[in-house]
Amino acid sequence: MNPAIGYTALILVSIATTVIGFYGLRISRTTSDFYVASRTVRPWWNASAIGGEYLSAASFLGIAGLITISGIDALWFPIGYTAGYLMLLFFVAAPLRRSGAYTIPDFAEARLDSAAARAVTSVLVVVVGWFYIVPQLHGAALTIRITTGLPSWVGAAVVVAIVVVTVVTGGMRSITFVQAFQYWLKLTALAVPAVFILLMLSGNPGASGTPLPPPAELFPPAGPLTADSTYRTLSLMVALSFGTLGLPHVLVRFYTNPDGAAARRTTLIVLGLLSIFYLFPTIYGVLGRVFLPNLAGSYPDATVLLLPGKLIGGLGGDVLSALVVAGAFAAFLSTTSGLVVSLAGVISQDMLGGSVKGFRIAALFAAVVPLGVALMTDSLALAGSVGLVFAFTASTICPLLLLGIWWRGLTDAGAVAGMLTGAVLCGTAIMWGARLGPSSLWREVLTQPAAWTVPAAFLVTIVVSRATKHRTSATMGRFMTKLHVPERPLAVKDPRS
Repeated sequence: MNPAIGYTALILVSIATTVIGFYGLRISRTTSDFYVASRTVRPWWNASAIGGEYLSAASFLGIAGLITISGIDALWFPIGYTAGYLMLLFFVAAPLRRSGAYTIPDFAEARLDSAAARAVTSVLVVVVGWFYIVPQLHGAALTIRITTGLPSWVGAAVVVAIVVVTVVTGGMRSITFVQAFQYWLKLTALAVPAVFILLMLSGNPGASGTPLPPPAELFPPAGPLTADSTYRTLSLMVALSFGTLGLPHVLVRFYTNPDGAAARRTTLIVLGLLSIFYLFPTIYGVLGRVFLPNLAGSYPDATVLLLPGKLIGGLGGDVLSALVVAGAFAAFLSTTSGLVVSLAGVISQDMLGGSVKGFRIAALFAAVVPLGVALMTDSLALAGSVGLVFAFTASTICPLLLLGIWWRGLTDAGAVAGMLTGAVLCGTAIMWGARLGPSSLWREVLTQPAAWTVPAAFLVTIVVSRATKHRTSATMGRFMTKLHVPERPLAVKDPRS
């Protein structure tokens, strides 16, 4: 790929992100603006911003790479990502907005009346956020290496620098504008080249020099179901469906809606936006299996970056490649910025007094730590590494939210016990699983642990809560009413009066 393409795309996305971020700064004045945009973000804006931050490196690059490698089995990832939003719609969106909390630890403390529960939740939120930022930076490193030939660390450093500047200057208000723009940029960056490629292939299937194989060869029939494959699919769906409920950068966006009804409408719109978006990584993955099969053993996550240049070629291929690279950087920037905002809110509230100055210091800390980790580690398959973060989140924060919203019997002791159980079981399984060879009988169980760590976390939470009924919060009844009673609609003045 021509290095000028990468440089051009990187510069344009960086300039656009910074300009939009500074536009948001003009109307970011109060502490509430920095933390939750003063709870005034309307559903379409919020849905676009959620799409911007949720569709990360795993969605933009990783899904196509997995389809290139493993074919139709990789489609469980977009299905699981979207199913997680159905869970959000039904169980979390509106009650969480009505809670009035700024952060997930705020919710834990208000629901359980416990400083210990808040502290444990804060630590887990920060750990989850850092784990999620690292794959974004790995994706940026891969993209900068493929497109410009520069050292990998440059991509990660550029993403962190831009995110820190944007977040520190404008907070949530500023990031909302940036992420909404970046969703539509990402969709355009995938859709336009895909349409051009499909039109070219439909008009002249042999134009690329590689004939299109029949579907039976492209996606050969799956072999008989085995215990390993069934378990792997089930565990992945549990991780993606329940893990979405605990992602701090997604949940914090529901605090920015004006009310619970707006939070539900936001979630419905997000489902539509995700459904449209995930059509295109699937197309790239299918085309990658035909035209870039050599990537399976090297850099499958580069499928989206390399296809336009290979199939279109010439000036048109350069322009489309630049568009795809711009979309990839938008994916890294939007997800990382959402995570940094959510982590800065938690760190600032718990350690720095909750002021705007504390938020800015916390944002810098929240971004620099995962940058150090990313520079010292090698990239895994993007979708797979993000899937492990979902498994950890599903095993820790998800039980607190679901039971805290829907079960009056939850106690602080039960919540803490469940979160720690999920963290220890899931974290240990992931670390041990990485050491096992492919022939080990326990590899699937440990590398895809959500199928047993999530039920274990829920079970421990319930059992310990029942054993500590005397610790039920005295304010529980009032808080549960707040969660589940819809807000009164604002009175509308008769214009004739």
